Amino acid sequence: MEFKAVEEEELTPWRSPLARALHRNRSLIYAPYLQLAIVNLEGKPTNRTIVFRGFLEETNQLKFLTDSRSQKVEQIEQNPWGEACWYFPKTREQFRLSGRLTLVKANHPHPQLHQARQTTWQEISDNARQQFSWPHPGKSRVEASSFELPLPKSVTPPSNFCLLLLEPSKVDHLELRGEPQNRLLDQSDSSKTWSTQAINP
Repeated sequence: MEFKAVEEEELTPWRSPLARALHRNRSLIYAPYLQLAIVNLEGKPTNRTIVFRGFLEETNQLKFLTDSRSQKVEQIEQNPWGEACWYFPKTREQFRLSGRLTLVKANHPHPQLHQARQTTWQEISDNARQQFSWPHPGKSRVEASSFELPLPKSVTPPSNFCLLLLEPSKVDHLELRGEPQNRLLDQSDSSKTWSTQAINP
């Protein structure tokens, strides 16, 4: 997958509302959880819950984790487009973020992304790291003892650890409070210039 050099980007119009929603919902333990939809190899939609790990430094790309052995990795390599849907119950807001996905594997050629993968591994919890030493995801269930393994090293990520990036090109922000409700659509063009339009809820 081709990757353009990481450059410092201006904050997009949707970053401030999203940051505000995260801050106002921070007391909810599940606030960093959102859903990511992609298309599988049969052309059918698939969906899963993932955990937001912050933004890639100096970009507007959202960071997530995945296992290179999981089915979604092959699906993303085949079709690198996805849409994340994030609902914040405290403020009654929904964000739908559509864009291109980038997988950063152990052999990724870009040095900044290679470093970001390493840094992210060091920042996550022991419990999150432990899951990357578990048996192959999606295969037939094995004995519980197969999951009782020593903690992986906190410095060097295992080869199956992937950093997954979402670079939105369209963000649909719906505020369910208010009468009528408010809805904004932010979109970027080929030059990454963003425009904002108020649309009907």
